Amino acid sequence: MDFSNPTREHRRVTVLGSTGSIGTQALDVIAAAPGRFSAAGISAGGRDPELLARQAVAVRAPAVGVATGSEAGLEQAIGRAADEAGVSGYAPRLFVGDRAASDVAAWPDADVVLNGITGSIGLEPTLAGLGAGHLLALANKESLIAGGALVRAAAAPGQLVPVDSEHSAIAQALRGGTADEVDRLVLTASGGPFRGMTRAQLQDVSPAQAVAHPTWDMGRVISTNSASMVNKALEVIEAHLLFDIPLERIDVVVHPQSMIHSMVQFIDGSTLAQASPPDMRLPIALGIGWPFRVAGSARACDWSRPSEWTFEPLDEEAFPAIVQAKRAAAEGGTRMAVFNAANEEAVEAFHQGAIGFTDIVDIVSAVVDEQRRLDADAGTALTLAAVLEAERWARTRARIRCGVVEPAAGAAAAEDLKDTL
Repeated sequence: MDFSNPTREHRRVTVLGSTGSIGTQALDVIAAAPGRFSAAGISAGGRDPELLARQAVAVRAPAVGVATGSEAGLEQAIGRAADEAGVSGYAPRLFVGDRAASDVAAWPDADVVLNGITGSIGLEPTLAGLGAGHLLALANKESLIAGGALVRAAAAPGQLVPVDSEHSAIAQALRGGTADEVDRLVLTASGGPFRGMTRAQLQDVSPAQAVAHPTWDMGRVISTNSASMVNKALEVIEAHLLFDIPLERIDVVVHPQSMIHSMVQFIDGSTLAQASPPDMRLPIALGIGWPFRVAGSARACDWSRPSEWTFEPLDEEAFPAIVQAKRAAAEGGTRMAVFNAANEEAVEAFHQGAIGFTDIVDIVSAVVDEQRRLDADAGTALTLAAVLEAERWARTRARIRCGVVEPAAGAAAAEDLKDTL
């Protein structure tokens, strides 16, 4: 694909994380627009192999990958799904194991890779898709957060397209002016299930409350991150990396109705906002079809009915994640890889009942501070090996602070990190 001069021609789309929220909606978008899209490949982690098999048969994906299980097991699941659907002769190329998502991302018979994987495990598939020369529709913000300059260096101009609703909104609004006319980016946040609560009130909230998002239907990790504002913190850093706007010129405002997905403020005082009812199918369709719109992707705003949209400042005392993430990102290197990995472990510990809700961001901050005290050189050139090692160290340190790993293991991990500096 010519990223500098894209066309409306039919696009073959690979969907990574196909059984998750983003992946299932992406397959809906592909199925609803057969003249625009077809499936080139799908992959998933393996928690629901029967769903993966049914998806593969439904879209006739030429390549299918799964991280866990066996090739024989996947082949059998696809065979059962094909028999149930009355399909014969379908025999896709199968990829199984830790590199399955990366192998499917690099599958040559594709035009677009939609990375809908949750977590920093999406970094290697992101790099594989970029390396294969595919347009990368990025819903896996963690790979850009952890990879930072590494991902940006791997992407050709125009090759990386955002799928998060906030960044899709910004990309659309940026069409309204030139780069030197942009004053600020303003990301909207719904406020999540705990909007208006104080830090003291947040200490005793439960995992069930944390995942009960009032607007979006997301998985456990992203829902929890939204509740803690870590998700918004990562989105601020993602906006900085995607659009090359300094961190100090990126703001967050709470907008509970989630109708305006983000805004761009220009130097003449004008602000352009993208508005639509909350539905991820719109940014997904725009991401895989970029820069062209896909008719009927989602319903539009109903301007004939009374409505009220409100905005309020973020309480940074109750939700300090954004301030902390900006500081870590400004330091560069593997800081954000450590931030993200520590958060993933803390979220898991919270759902296991090992820590409280406010402990999540506190532990992330403590692990990042620990890396600072080790005098990690945040300015060195970023490599995949450095990111993976920093993540491994951060996960161990976070688990110790969560009380789920023996301290002796953490001491060894600290020595390992020193050896890499």
